[in-house]
Amino acid sequence: MLYSDVFLIQNISPKDLRQVNDHSEVLEAANYICRKVTGYRKGCYYFTGKNRASSGIGAATAKELSKQGALLSLTGRNEERLAQIADECKKLGAKDVLHVVGDLSKQDDMEKIIKETTDKFGEIHVLVNNAGFAAMSPIADFTLDQFDRCFNVNVRAVLYLTKLALPYLEKTKGNIVNISSISSSVYTLPGFIIYGTTKAASDHITKASALELAKNGVRVNAVNPAAVETNFGTVALTPMGLDEEQIKATWAENEKLHPLNQRNIKVEEVVDAILFLTKQR
Repeated sequence: MLYSDVFLIQNISPKDLRQVNDHSEVLEAANYICRKVTGYRKGCYYFTGKNRASSGIGAATAKELSKQGALLSLTGRNEERLAQIADECKKLGAKDVLHVVGDLSKQDDMEKIIKETTDKFGEIHVLVNNAGFAAMSPIADFTLDQFDRCFNVNVRAVLYLTKLALPYLEKTKGNIVNISSISSSVYTLPGFIIYGTTKAASDHITKASALELAKNGVRVNAVNPAAVETNFGTVALTPMGLDEEQIKATWAENEKLHPLNQRNIKVEEVVDAILFLTKQR
């Protein structure tokens, strides 16, 4: 059974649980793979991240949406870097940019971020949960502190921010995009058990909230990339005791996990998927 808005990306939610009768809906999804789409909302896009709106996928997505004249609210822990990205977004065409320093493992910070966003813009059209924390450790060596820190950002924050943003998303008939990982369903490398477990939980949040919120006109989707060429993986692998050469070797080994073209994912490829999902429908 193929439902409305169920295309080629995992966990796209049905708007009204109707069967697709118009082939153009499926064709649009196929076309997305080889072209960029247009028609994004001009409303407020709110990006979350553990230093991620200030770097990596979050920063790249914010910059691309800036070219569409979006209103952006960015958050991360690195104030200097966050302010720099906000300035770059304005130069690229963002109508306005708010940046709020915050730690998504803290309840007060999450509440502050949503409040400042809605105080400034009055609405939220899209919530991009790009938060990511990686605790890499073999099963025999992991600690509960590692697990708690990873769970708090990758799961707890995703669900709580969804709750906080929901009243505004219902008014705008907006949507949520959760950035997950292939590690949620595939145990890619030794030491990824905590990270993969939290991303599996994040996927469940996506699926459950997509069904629950569809009746209110709110779409919920996830993007589950494989290894992406950002500093996120390098930072995550360093605590495992790997030196620079070993980390390079690990990245090279990751390429073999991609059967199609034997290379890691480019940031812009993930951004294209996010932009497709944020497109107004």
